[in-house]
Amino acid sequence: MVSTTMEPASSTPLERDARLINAREHRIKPGEIAVGVVIGRTSEFFDFFVYAIASVLVFPSVIFPFVDRLTGTLYSFAMFALAFIARPIGAFLFLWIDRQHGRGVKLTIALFLLGGSTMAMAFLPSYQSAGVFAILMLGLLRIGQGFATGGTWDGLPSLLSLNAPSERRGWFAMIPQLGAPLGLLVAAAVFAFLLTTLSPADFLDWGWRYPFFVAFAINVVALFARLRLISTPGFERLYENRELQPSPVMEMFREEGRTVVLGAFAPLASFALFHLVTVFPLSWVILHDEAPARFLVIEIVGAVVGVVAVMLSGVIADRIGRRTVLGVSAALIAVYSGFAPQLLGKGDSGEWTYMMLGFLLLGLAFGQSSGAVNGSFSAKHRYTGAGTTATAAWLIGAGFAPLAALLLASNFGLIAVGAYLLSGALCTLAALGINREWGRKSA
Repeated sequence: MVSTTMEPASSTPLERDARLINAREHRIKPGEIAVGVVIGRTSEFFDFFVYAIASVLVFPSVIFPFVDRLTGTLYSFAMFALAFIARPIGAFLFLWIDRQHGRGVKLTIALFLLGGSTMAMAFLPSYQSAGVFAILMLGLLRIGQGFATGGTWDGLPSLLSLNAPSERRGWFAMIPQLGAPLGLLVAAAVFAFLLTTLSPADFLDWGWRYPFFVAFAINVVALFARLRLISTPGFERLYENRELQPSPVMEMFREEGRTVVLGAFAPLASFALFHLVTVFPLSWVILHDEAPARFLVIEIVGAVVGVVAVMLSGVIADRIGRRTVLGVSAALIAVYSGFAPQLLGKGDSGEWTYMMLGFLLLGLAFGQSSGAVNGSFSAKHRYTGAGTTATAAWLIGAGFAPLAALLLASNFGLIAVGAYLLSGALCTLAALGINREWGRKSA
């Protein structure tokens, strides 16, 4: 068993080099942490959405041309889910690397693997030129993305929370969540530009490959920004005091597994909605012969609405509480699930209404979903518990959402997508209620 005695954080050349160019006066400032968090999360979500958009626009034609468009998209979404299955495995391995070799080593390996796996997709051969090998390579690289994402947890959101004024916890909790709409905005804009400036043949031949190159450069910038912060003396003090030190996973599950389970189910409303306003609707409208560039513009506008809504969630949470925001937003998502998905079949006005309302609700819910019950973790397990909870929540709530939604919609109609979304909202309300009841009993 790995020893749990307190030991100084291991120092590495990467961390020492980052320390030399660190924050002014070597002090942690919430504003600087926030910048590092936003850059890091935006880079991860840019990688995420580049693949997600390509799953709809590219892979059904380039990798799965031997089946009809619907089946090819379903195959692409099955590949999409592989990363979420691989992510927990990567998380366990990278936590070991963190304990043995330091956070800088772990983060460097993880981000280079993430960026490398994403960039390598730019060199994927088509099915026509490589046959089954093209499918195998896509699956392997997608697993590499998920495996690497399991190691990108750096504790910066927890550090941001620990440095936040008590009266502004909701505001600082929403900052890491800005990375999702910002990553979508950039990824959708890049693809929209390529679609409008290239012919369909050129786009499918070579144009779609450029966003995957961009992802690697963004990951390098994100790595530098995050190393600059994790090597600060203040961060190291928190690390050495166990408040941000990785603990053995099995020990964490034995002592605080209940919190992991509740934390994984608490954000399901927002995680289910996450893919139902980003990935699924793009696939649905394209399968019904609508222009992808036009719908990507709707997604770009929706991402802007999402950014505003995420920020608004922080303001509201500081007034009425984070759990209240999560509960109310889950109830509103449940109402939305009863009528909104059908709007995707109502033409241009219906699509705009579905997307704008969806991004508004997503921003409010997703803005406070990070670590919904992580405050229940002890300092000893805060770092490992928070990262494990996030990994579990993405696997349960988001990994299979595009595949499930498209299967349901194609077989039972858009109303079935609403039922799927409703189940996520009910899980959130149940988890919040159980957590409050357990908290009352332990008080």
